[in-house]
Amino acid sequence: MTSPPGASPPPSKAGGLSLPSDREVTGSISVLIVDDELTVRESCASLLRQSGYQVSVAAKGEEALQMMRRRTFDIVLLDLYMKGMGGMEVLREIHGRSPATLVIVMTGKPSVDSSIEAFQAGAWDYLSKPFSATQLSILIGRATHSVQISRDSEVARDEFRQAHELSDRVPVLGKSPAFRKAIELAQRVAPTDASVFITGDSGTGKELVAQLIHAYSRRSARKMVAINCAALPETLLESEVFGHVKGAFTGAVSDHPGLLEQADGGTLFLDELTEMSLAIQAKLLRAIQDGVVRRVGSSVTSALVNVRFVVATNRDPAEAMREGHLRKDLYYRLRVVPIHLPPLRERASDIPILAEHFLAQFWKRHRSHEGFPTPGITPEGMEALQRRPWHGNVRELQNVLEHAVVVLEPGRDLGPDDIPVLDGGESSSRGSVAIDDVLGEPYHEARDRVVAEFEQQYLREIIRRADGNKSEAARMAGVDRTTLYRLMQKHELSKDDMPDD
Repeated sequence: MTSPPGASPPPSKAGGLSLPSDREVTGSISVLIVDDELTVRESCASLLRQSGYQVSVAAKGEEALQMMRRRTFDIVLLDLYMKGMGGMEVLREIHGRSPATLVIVMTGKPSVDSSIEAFQAGAWDYLSKPFSATQLSILIGRATHSVQISRDSEVARDEFRQAHELSDRVPVLGKSPAFRKAIELAQRVAPTDASVFITGDSGTGKELVAQLIHAYSRRSARKMVAINCAALPETLLESEVFGHVKGAFTGAVSDHPGLLEQADGGTLFLDELTEMSLAIQAKLLRAIQDGVVRRVGSSVTSALVNVRFVVATNRDPAEAMREGHLRKDLYYRLRVVPIHLPPLRERASDIPILAEHFLAQFWKRHRSHEGFPTPGITPEGMEALQRRPWHGNVRELQNVLEHAVVVLEPGRDLGPDDIPVLDGGESSSRGSVAIDDVLGEPYHEARDRVVAEFEQQYLREIIRRADGNKSEAARMAGVDRTTLYRLMQKHELSKDDMPDD
């Protein structure tokens, strides 16, 4: 730290933005500083005490753990490289014993590998030495804000748990081992502020799991804000995430806060992160590291934000990094806890649970006024559902069950003949080119033929489900309208007059 021991506190503003300075707030926050360097330990302690924090110090990792056995600390400043018990070992012990404690790792030997290891072990943030008094004050201020949010959310979290038992929530409907493992990990990480990176095919329920994580988090009293990064062009996406100032571009008639500011104190869910341009990814990384937002068109800092990030993609992140669609440093910053959701075809044992849930849900929504009891599903009907490949996963199953409910004759249980097959094809292939038909062709020709037929069928169905609304179809497909129109033109599908299915 560049300020000497006993230095006066830093200014209460940075970039024109107020930092936490209310002594009623800081006086309720306990901080433990763990560093084997006396100068660093005492200068940090002096600065924080002058700001009103309850400060304790420890010169060794063993001493810090002994102190934590006697009391709980809200924030821990922890040196990564110390004699005796190393900081990483202390971090894991703290995270295991007191997951609500926010640990800020300090190191004079910063590296990508050590930062990744620290975040995966439960660190809340990472601070490189030497650092200034202002840097420390800003970071401790952000941590204090998180502690306050956690305290404010305790009542709301208890009320949510009483109103929503896990067995009643769609994201956790399932008993297959792979799915239960993913949900149990989501439950364990939810009370922390760790960033979560969710992977899985489209339709597996990534956003629902993000909602589950937020609902059980210390931020549940605040908002969860979601955005699909694939649904907006680059310039509009940047403005939506970071906001803009008046005159930043044509149509910017007033200042507009972005989603980062709207999610302050809560959770920001970034769906299909790999569709975000590298330039915006670089700006996002800076906002994550510093907690500072600069709106589009502004030359100064616009806001300090405290946001928990949950992101998702249906692509393989490793492949996205190799192909240059995902920054490696951003990926490892956000991938503190990775969660993978298996496709529905790998969890056939969950189909009966999901099918019965959707059947009851949609019958109540569409048919309860008719006075007939909720129908069941015949054994043959359930077998037919379990045989389907479900390329669209849970979302496709949901749509199929809603369609079946709407047309089902009252008083009958749902059987195999009541289960719609899209595009008139067999359920096992969804009307696609049969593999036997292309085995005699060269690989690249066969691949192009299969992909072309898939694209045509996908476009027809997605536009049918959107009732012909191309903007809605693009949103459902996770692409911008320009991409949708280009694909329609490629396959000679009219923008205004789609063939009937």
